[in-house]
Amino acid sequence: MKVHLSRWVSLGVDDNLERLADEAERAVSGGADLVVFPELFLTGYSRVVEPARARAVFAEVSGGASEKLFVFGSISEDRRNRVTVWLGGREVAAYDKVHLFAPNGEFDMWQPGDRYVAFDWRGLRIGLMNCNDVRFPEQARALKLQARCDLLVVPAWWPWRRDHIWSTLLQARAAENQLWTIGCCIAGSAWSDEDFAGAGNHVFDPSGEPVRTADDRTYELNVENPPLSIVDPSEHFVEIERVEIANG
Repeated sequence: MKVHLSRWVSLGVDDNLERLADEAERAVSGGADLVVFPELFLTGYSRVVEPARARAVFAEVSGGASEKLFVFGSISEDRRNRVTVWLGGREVAAYDKVHLFAPNGEFDMWQPGDRYVAFDWRGLRIGLMNCNDVRFPEQARALKLQARCDLLVVPAWWPWRRDHIWSTLLQARAAENQLWTIGCCIAGSAWSDEDFAGAGNHVFDPSGEPVRTADDRTYELNVENPPLSIVDPSEHFVEIERVEIANG
């Protein structure tokens, strides 16, 4: 399976919407089966787009490549930071970010989501996460053990100065749960009120090994023949013994 992860530099909303179709067309022409854009790629934290306007473009872009799956990062809608997934011009899944990031003022902008989301596509079960969610291993574990996911897709708005943390967390979620993990991060923002340098894109196989890329955009995932599983994430849990130490 070929995956295209956008290296998106966010500009003004009008420019972003115009560029979206061009990048999607290049990705599809290059043979991508799955095309992913980062969190808040149309607006960042400082701009606004009407959800209906964004959705109309998402429908048009995905409708022009009916067999390809698109994860359009996230938009701000209904006081949620919402990831949407599209196939053949239709929205097929949506996920509201559960673990909001307080240092960016996200609790003032949105309400946290109240459920995790997974869906089936081409024989794979795909789980959705969003940026700061990757810091919470229980979410990835639930998507693995309860939803039986094979692959996680994680759009993000993560700073370059903490790319080492972003990549480490993605790798850990892959290795501890024995599933493919895809992280698609904003490359930057060149908007006058929001100058931002984003982290890199990263993909890890179920053993935690990085999937190599020549351009930080295009990745080949051999999902039909994953590496041999070396741990069982479903191993039973044991009780915790709490030991009291007497004073003196």
